[in-house]
Amino acid sequence: MYQTGSETLRGSLTEAYRSAIGVSRKALVTPALILDLDLARRNIRFMAECLGALPARLRPHIKGQKSPELARLQVEAGAIGVCTATVWEAIVMSRAGIEDVLIANEVGGAQKIAALAEAARRGHLTVAVDDERNAGELSAAARAAGSQLDVLIEVDVGMGRGGVRSPEEAVALARRVSALPALRLRGVQGYEGHCMLEPDRAVRLQRVGEAMDCLGTVVGRLAEAGYECEVVSAGGTGTYDITGANPLVTEIQAGSYVFMDNFHGNLAPGFSRALTVLSTVVIRHGNTVVLDAGRKSIGIDHVLPTMAPYPFYQARGYAEEHALYDVDERCTLALGDTVELIPGYAPTTINLYDVYHVVEGDVVVDIWPIIPRGPGHGGILAE
Repeated sequence: MYQTGSETLRGSLTEAYRSAIGVSRKALVTPALILDLDLARRNIRFMAECLGALPARLRPHIKGQKSPELARLQVEAGAIGVCTATVWEAIVMSRAGIEDVLIANEVGGAQKIAALAEAARRGHLTVAVDDERNAGELSAAARAAGSQLDVLIEVDVGMGRGGVRSPEEAVALARRVSALPALRLRGVQGYEGHCMLEPDRAVRLQRVGEAMDCLGTVVGRLAEAGYECEVVSAGGTGTYDITGANPLVTEIQAGSYVFMDNFHGNLAPGFSRALTVLSTVVIRHGNTVVLDAGRKSIGIDHVLPTMAPYPFYQARGYAEEHALYDVDERCTLALGDTVELIPGYAPTTINLYDVYHVVEGDVVVDIWPIIPRGPGHGGILAE
């Protein structure tokens, strides 16, 4: 049996951080995760406007943001639903009122499959598959729960992770899924994540084109076999405007655009840096500044964080609890001062925190819990 419990958790986290409401963003206890609500809303509007001129719709990936409040803002701005990385994220989003949730991964493990099937009794859930055995397990669990799961066949479009490796495999899997009770085949997913890391836009365009050609071949072969794809899901923040312009694609899975960290900011211009980590200068020796936000406080994947007012300084290094910067006369930071850091990578920053300190202007106006991490943290698995 499964229960929610997320509202209790939400209340306890909000209460624990309630004293921060009304406090200046510069005066928070550090390290503190700050979400600038005005900038986040601006990013949401900008993405909606960009995709409004393209054929694809937006299904934002919430694996990084982990926030029902942000998901609701995106749906209110026109998103068709959300996608998640895990079962637990999907359950929390569904119970938070998001009506259309895609788990953009394969789901394995009896407990997770059972939780997914049970949750599908109360909300519309779709899951990716690339294996007939996994499809059979999903079908059996959904039948036992008295629910139905929608399915997208994942296609490997060059990333080398999940997905069928050929059109023939896709057709065979479509045939199997269509024959299984409690499953409904909706289409395909092809995530071109290997193209996201390409800094040269011309090369990225070429690689995305090749990936979508691969996906299109599978869609065509499925149609020939009698399986029309209602949904063709792909794309991310780094390729949203490329993949989203492809008439084959029906929905884009971009999510990090809401925050726009240093990594994604180099790939997708036009968005604002809405997420920061407030840190305190704990050591100042000459031109060496040491902050209290290390790798346990901020994501350093792909690109290093930068100080918001001093983006031209490159960190010397990140220890577990400290960030070290070599500065010059331009830096006026003194011992005890606070400074906001722009994460190198937002998704691996957010999971380090309990809550967002939501600010408007310079003042904290709300506390938003970061809840869907796992069965225990989300209050999903029954005691």
